Amino acid sequence: MEEFIKIERTPEEVNLMSPLTWAYVGDCVYELYIRTKLVNETNLKPHKLHIESIKYVKAKAQAELLEKIMDKLTEEEQDIVRRARNTQNHHLPKNSNVTEYMYATAFEGLIGYLYLTKQDERLKEIFSKIID
Repeated sequence: MEEFIKIERTPEEVNLMSPLTWAYVGDCVYELYIRTKLVNETNLKPHKLHIESIKYVKAKAQAELLEKIMDKLTEEEQDIVRRARNTQNHHLPKNSNVTEYMYATAFEGLIGYLYLTKQDERLKEIFSKIID
């Protein structure tokens, strides 16, 4: 799988990307993590898997997860979160309020940033802290 999904950006290049790009990637990485975890730990059929995964990936849940881990993040990670949270996004959330959406974007931004900068061990640590 490593060769199939290869990150070809340096950490410096990733740092110059828009935080919304980090969030775009982070959304995918987090959802894949949740889906894989559910497939590994349950015997649910696809529709039930989808229903269950929504509980984890909706904006409100992501905002709550970020709040749960915020004091465990490094200073650099907190800066990443602030950058992603404060990025102007003209998308209006359907099923959450603006504040939840901003914090969910910040959470996804952090996940995307860590993934794009190949900080796999740190991603694993964060995932283990947020999913009981």
